[in-house]
Amino acid sequence: MSATAVGNPTSTALPRAFWALWVCQLVNRLGSFVQPFLVLYLTQDRHLSAGTAGAVAAAVGLGSVAAQLVGGFLTDRIGRRLTMLICFFGTGAALVLLADLLQPTERVRAYGLLFWAINLGFSVSTVAAGVLASFGYGLLFWVNAATSVIAGLVIWTMVPESRPAPVAGAASRALLPVVARDTVFLLMILIQIGYATIYMQGYSTLPLAMAGDGLSSRVYGLVIGLNGVVIVLVQPFLGRWMVKLDRPKLLAASMLVVGLGFGVGAVVHSWWGYALSVVVWTLGEIGFAAVIGAVFADLAPIDLRGRYMGLSGMAFGVGTVIGPLAGTNALEHLGPTVTWLGCAVLGVTIFLGQYALAPALHARAASNAEVAS
Repeated sequence: MSATAVGNPTSTALPRAFWALWVCQLVNRLGSFVQPFLVLYLTQDRHLSAGTAGAVAAAVGLGSVAAQLVGGFLTDRIGRRLTMLICFFGTGAALVLLADLLQPTERVRAYGLLFWAINLGFSVSTVAAGVLASFGYGLLFWVNAATSVIAGLVIWTMVPESRPAPVAGAASRALLPVVARDTVFLLMILIQIGYATIYMQGYSTLPLAMAGDGLSSRVYGLVIGLNGVVIVLVQPFLGRWMVKLDRPKLLAASMLVVGLGFGVGAVVHSWWGYALSVVVWTLGEIGFAAVIGAVFADLAPIDLRGRYMGLSGMAFGVGTVIGPLAGTNALEHLGPTVTWLGCAVLGVTIFLGQYALAPALHARAASNAEVAS
């Protein structure tokens, strides 16, 4: 991957509102117990089948799809702060706010720091939840809800409005006609769906596969907790290096590593084997999370950025619907080997697609930079 001229990532301090979002995500993820343990709760506590548990997890993802679409629309209409306060679905509005607050050269650094905060909270919550789940799952839901309220209070007290000024002659443009002609963006949406489909296996299929190998929910909590631990320990060092790399190509390579990391599950059955798998795909996740928001922000027209970012979040949400359905049913009917090999094949496919889009993404970023200047 070739280096790009991105400037000095440490030359300026990040805005106060960014650090408010950083705190908000940290607090929220400290209580994010429910998602990693949802399928275990449904299969072990409620005695549902793997396929049914996957359908419930997919329904949660369906809510994310709707939230991202509504959030993207509202952020362009009523503002970022109010949208987050009304919905507090977090990701979509936060991504839009960051895209507006930050210069293009700051985005990789900022997204990396935000991702680090999310996973610091996640690494703590998953290990704690693995222990708490052994005493009953109900407490996990209450703590998860309480941290969302606290995060909302952080938004209320610390985050200002940041809606950008309208672009002359373009403020009234409708979204769908623009998107329908934007082939690059539509292909990115498909790739994003593919990535999220793979990624969601860590929170739907992986706990069931580990349970099938006789490993407890506590062991799953420790193994999936490695995801956050690796990110907290490694991301600050990789972040300094990643800002120098070609963003679209780094994104492609990261997706490949995630797919191959899940593919390792085809040949492991012990806790340390699953731990190795988690470490590998986590390294890919670090690269993906650091640049995906920046790539979409560079791609979006300035006057439609909120709605474009909403659609990008929606694409990930679609993957969170497809992933649990595809993964849990594949595990139930085809077995773990086919399921994990399927993840690897999909990872290779989206890598090739993303890599091929790199020149078009560079051209779009340059064009948007000229318009903004």
